[in-house]
Amino acid sequence: MVELIKKLNKDGRSATEIKKIVADPGFGKVFTDHMASANYSVKQGWHDVSVKPYAPFQMDPAMLAIHYGQAIFEGMKAYRWPDGSVYTFRPEMNARRFQRSARRLAMPEPAEDLFLTMVQKLVETDNAYVPSGGDKSLYIRPFMFASEVGLGVRPATEYLFLVIASPVGAYFDPTKAVSVWVSTEFVRAAPGGTGEAKCAGNYAASLIAQAQAKEQGCDQVIWLDAIERKWIEEMGGMNLFFVLGSGDEAQLLTPELTGTLLPGVTRDSLIQLGNDLGYDTHEGKISVDELYESIQSGRITEVFACGTAAVIAPIGEIKSATRNIKVGDGLPGPITMKLRKALLDIQTGIAPDKHHWVYRLV
Repeated sequence: MVELIKKLNKDGRSATEIKKIVADPGFGKVFTDHMASANYSVKQGWHDVSVKPYAPFQMDPAMLAIHYGQAIFEGMKAYRWPDGSVYTFRPEMNARRFQRSARRLAMPEPAEDLFLTMVQKLVETDNAYVPSGGDKSLYIRPFMFASEVGLGVRPATEYLFLVIASPVGAYFDPTKAVSVWVSTEFVRAAPGGTGEAKCAGNYAASLIAQAQAKEQGCDQVIWLDAIERKWIEEMGGMNLFFVLGSGDEAQLLTPELTGTLLPGVTRDSLIQLGNDLGYDTHEGKISVDELYESIQSGRITEVFACGTAAVIAPIGEIKSATRNIKVGDGLPGPITMKLRKALLDIQTGIAPDKHHWVYRLV
């Protein structure tokens, strides 16, 4: 276990202030009093690992991350259980994906033990910020960037790895279905690119399509493949699922991982959970034309996206430059909401965890 030096912030918020924040946290607006930090250099390896007060830090104008984009991150949540303990969900998968992202961007890979310990020590320190009940949780953001100063185009030799946290509520209103815009002008990722990595550049490149979706009155954007511009890949930064049929005979389909899709932790969990609940859940390919035809014929009855922030987001309408179509009655579907509840019940300690997915932090 990595030794961490706790440097407690004596000027942190009062218990009354924290209680008010966690009662109505919003999403990503307020951060806890501390952050976990570790430095890396080629000469020293990982060093100066600590938990210290959340605060701005100085950046040199020539810091390499600003110029060449070596920056990656993860997203996790911590949940307060009915007995007051705090658990997170499958953090080992986040740690391993963080390593893969680092490898793809020619960055040093933090050991899984370092990643998990920094997350745990931060949550232990700021335990009071973990909300309880409903869709509330503590959103945890591990991230790393090149901190070396210089303008040479090469992998940096120095990096900063930080973990910050923010109490949050629901990302989307779970009682409402979102609308999505099919982007045919822009693509998220191409074969051989960084689609599988959770790097900052992927999200920067997606923002213009997201803005276009907003202009069309939609909440999010659906990405197609970069080669044929016909195969459905992701929604914004989330994975997609399609419900074929209804009732006990329903099946679940999610786009297969091709190297351009992010391998989501929630996606992987829902494949297992769908099968646990008796739905034939599998990976495959679906074209945008097939999607429209299947919705129109009633073969596809529900569509939803999934990810750490939103858990599961029902999709009620799909729009494009050529056609618009409503999914079912445009409302969250029964299988979508059943899966959402089943997953949240495991994460929040209401349902048993037979797959050993939850991980105690406090």
